[in-house]
Amino acid sequence: MFDDLSSQPAWLSEEVKTGTTIIAIGFEGGVVLGSDSRVSAGASVVNRVMNKLSPLHDKIYCALSGSAADAQTIAEIVNYQLDVHSVEVGEDPLVRSAATLVKNISYKYKEELSAHLIVGGWDRRGGGQVYVTLNGLLSKQPFAIGGSGSSYIYGFVDAEYRKGMSRRECQEFVVNALTLAMNRDGSSGGVAYIVTVDENGAEEKCILGNELPTFFDQ
Repeated sequence: MFDDLSSQPAWLSEEVKTGTTIIAIGFEGGVVLGSDSRVSAGASVVNRVMNKLSPLHDKIYCALSGSAADAQTIAEIVNYQLDVHSVEVGEDPLVRSAATLVKNISYKYKEELSAHLIVGGWDRRGGGQVYVTLNGLLSKQPFAIGGSGSSYIYGFVDAEYRKGMSRRECQEFVVNALTLAMNRDGSSGGVAYIVTVDENGAEEKCILGNELPTFFDQ
């Protein structure tokens, strides 16, 4: 027997979306991706510690925003297709190939899906790369931000970004941007997840709330 939906809390019947902050930045030899961890449904927080950085292949990741279910489904489909592709060609896939797959799915189902993925990774041809994909858009950028929290940090990232940043500087850039967005955006929060990808693979890290940097307004 099916559960009586009318007796369930309202948030269980609502579409689960990620009011979120995602970011990715490239450096010489790799990329750093980051996200907050809060998942909301309407005005309710339904998950405080969701990792929104999903692996598409060994050295390619994506940051998820929009509908949690839609974004995760796209990531899983692309992950499967890249696994098959890598077996067929006998080598690791290119970052642009992964981003193109995400773009194609987003465009084909743009009326049904509500998701925006930032794709970042390292490959033998292009090194570290960051791509934005949205409704058929595919654009390679030095860094990218997305989600509801991004509107609070455009000034910060524009002022702080500079070419030639080191691996460590990019990690600090991502953590600072996430911290500022999480402090200001009610839909972003929880812990900060970051993943650093280079030719040697991926290094994941979770930064707890009490370990995030403190700014003057706190």
